[in-house]
Amino acid sequence: MIIAERKPFKEIQEMVAPYGDVLIVGCGTCVAVCLAGGEKEVGLLAAQLKLARNLAGQAGRLGEITVERQCDREFIEPLRETAADYEAVISTACGAGVQFLAALLPDKPVFPALNTTFIGVNEAAGHYTERCRSCHQCYLGLTGGICPVTMCTKGLLNGPCGGTIGGKCEVDPERDCAWCQIYERLESQGRLEQIEAILPLHPHSRTTSPGTVIHPAYLRRYAAHE
Repeated sequence: MIIAERKPFKEIQEMVAPYGDVLIVGCGTCVAVCLAGGEKEVGLLAAQLKLARNLAGQAGRLGEITVERQCDREFIEPLRETAADYEAVISTACGAGVQFLAALLPDKPVFPALNTTFIGVNEAAGHYTERCRSCHQCYLGLTGGICPVTMCTKGLLNGPCGGTIGGKCEVDPERDCAWCQIYERLESQGRLEQIEAILPLHPHSRTTSPGTVIHPAYLRRYAAHE
């Protein structure tokens, strides 16, 4: 899932300082799970802003609403009417959600309340670690299910680098060397010969932004109804 963390309150406060009526829009999916931008976090941010504004003598309304997903037009479309009553909008979604909301409300300033950090997994309660960088070329089939792009601090496609000490990374001695883990994983699966394969340079041309995926199944489905 997408992991994000809230921006410092002062940064959010300064972004919306020129505006009186502000709507805070939460997202009920990834950022809600990582306790950064769901309904509860929207309420906390609204309370903080309200207190700060009262102390500063600033007038204005603070609205709150949380949709299931801000990255899906189906869920944000109703916000067009709600946002009409406000001067500005704060989004507590990831960067994708913020941009989608800003596109929906082109005449309305939309400000991000979060910093999107990575695509990760939940290791334990409140403990998330990065696992994918959306690099458009997945190597996991060759590397025993361990990503060299995200798990190696140097992002080496052909490792180890030679600086490994006792199975630990030379950049961060607290971290296990990803390529040692790849070696052990492949060895345990009887696939160790795969580590001898030299991977070509990463196809950075595939990462040309912005990325777009149009799934043919959806095209067939909707074409059948036209």
